[in-house]
Amino acid sequence: MARATPYDRESTLDAAMTLFWDKGYHATSLKDLEAALRMKPGSIYAAFRSKENLYLLALDRYYENSRQAFRQMIARADSPLTGLANHLREFSSLSDSDAGRQACMLTKSLIDTRSTDPAIAERARQHLRAMRGEIAGAFESAIRLRELPEDADPERLAHRYQANVTALRLELHQGTAHADLHALAEDMAREVETLRS
Repeated sequence: MARATPYDRESTLDAAMTLFWDKGYHATSLKDLEAALRMKPGSIYAAFRSKENLYLLALDRYYENSRQAFRQMIARADSPLTGLANHLREFSSLSDSDAGRQACMLTKSLIDTRSTDPAIAERARQHLRAMRGEIAGAFESAIRLRELPEDADPERLAHRYQANVTALRLELHQGTAHADLHALAEDMAREVETLRS
C-alpha cells in the first residue's frame, strides 16, 4: 500500500492562514482546504482535529507573524517613536500583491465569528489585546528614553495607535488610491512624531 505523502506542518499552517485570511472561517470549505493544503480530508482531520482548531492555529500564526514584524520594525528604528511612525508609513508602500493589503485577519475573524463561534472570536480578541500590549510596550520604551513625558499614558496611546492601524488596513482592503493612502499614513505617522517631549 502506498504511504501517504508526508506534510510539512509549518508550510501547511502558512497555507491555511493565507486561505482563511482571504476567505474567512465560514466561507472556507473543505474543498478549499484540500486544494490549498494539498491534503485529503482524513489527513487534515488527523493532523488538526477540526476545521475550528485549524483556524485557531492559523490565527495564532498570523498573530505571531504580526508581532514579530512589529518588534523588528521597532528594533530597527533609531527610537521607539520613530519605529512606531515608520510602521504606519510602511502600510502605504505595500505592493499591490502583498497580502498585508487585506484587512487584519484578527479583526476580520472577530467580526465574522462574534455571534457564531465564540472560541474563535475570543482568540481574536486575545491576540488583539496582546498586540495592543506590544504597542504599549513601545510607548513605554519611549517614556523611559524621555521621548515622551513621564505622565504619558502608554495604554491610551496604544489604543489610539491600534485604531489607526485598523483604519489604514481597512483603507488598503478597500483599494483606496495610493496617493490618498500615503497622505493618510503620513498624517498618522506625524501625529506620533509630534508626541515627542
